[in-house]
Amino acid sequence: MFPETVLHTDRLVLRPFTAADSQDTQASCADALTQRWLPLPRPYTLDAATAWCTSVSHGLRESGDGIHFAVTDTRTERLMGTVGLKKTDWRGLTSEVGYWVSPWARGHGIATEATRALAHWALTDHRFERLELRAATANTASQKTALAAGFRQEGILRNAGFVHDGRVDLVLFSLVADDLRGS
Repeated sequence: MFPETVLHTDRLVLRPFTAADSQDTQASCADALTQRWLPLPRPYTLDAATAWCTSVSHGLRESGDGIHFAVTDTRTERLMGTVGLKKTDWRGLTSEVGYWVSPWARGHGIATEATRALAHWALTDHRFERLELRAATANTASQKTALAAGFRQEGILRNAGFVHDGRVDLVLFSLVADDLRGS
């Protein structure tokens, strides 16, 4: 499993979720744009947010599935979104990156900055070999984030995802350890 970790960038702190993040998590996950692209519970309740912040996200780290960070502003400490790893293959040293950004933080490069920090940490500190990121073909904002964070587009996974409106094709992106070494 990943160790409990805190990461820092110039503007952000990536840290474990706490109960104090529950209201902002609920507002973020109930947001129409977040709900459009992620198959989160609908309606997304405060109870669901509290469970995520206090037990579910921590349990995923403890199980070895991955690690999920609350992305917060260094000055205000307010939740700006999340970034994390899931579906971790410890033998193959691969994992999948996921994120969402709170409505009040969109358009400021938060997801890109947080994804870069997470990717660097996983690929250098933990010597992972490959990170994958998947985004619905119509989710252009998420695709721009992946590219800005240094991921490379590999192709389309047909009918590989689902959202509340049904099945969707996913664009597959990857970042490998050699990308950071400049190979």
